[in-house]
Amino acid sequence: MAKIPLPERGQPLDVAYVYELAQAVNELSKEVSPATYDYVTVQTADNGPQNRKVTEVRVIGALVKVASSKSVTPGEQISFSHSFTGEFRFPPIVTATPINVGQTPAGASVSLILNDPSTSSVTGFVKFNTSGDASLNVNLIIIGIPN
Repeated sequence: MAKIPLPERGQPLDVAYVYELAQAVNELSKEVSPATYDYVTVQTADNGPQNRKVTEVRVIGALVKVASSKSVTPGEQISFSHSFTGEFRFPPIVTATPINVGQTPAGASVSLILNDPSTSSVTGFVKFNTSGDASLNVNLIIIGIPN
């Protein structure tokens, strides 16, 4: 966005300066448009849907390392957690995706379970369905209404 130079005290305002002001205001209005597509709805468990502007929603992308060249057996579970230090007013929406870092059969055959997130953290576990060595990460996408 254009930065408008401040006028000197006593400087007459000419058409060019007023034009610059109007142009900057028009650019600013494009940035803060009240259009409906600039809103996000976050469904909360206890407080229903929360409609907020995109700029009023917090999104966190996180990676949690679960196993690194670890020998696993069928049915074995490894817990994981991620803290986000109380940044949310309500428990956020959390999506988790297991990533088979080692490209191994044991890492490709997993179940991932998330527990109810709190306003400051999320926990879960990965359950392995086959045996072997596994290197596994979990990608998290966390979306919520900040404090």
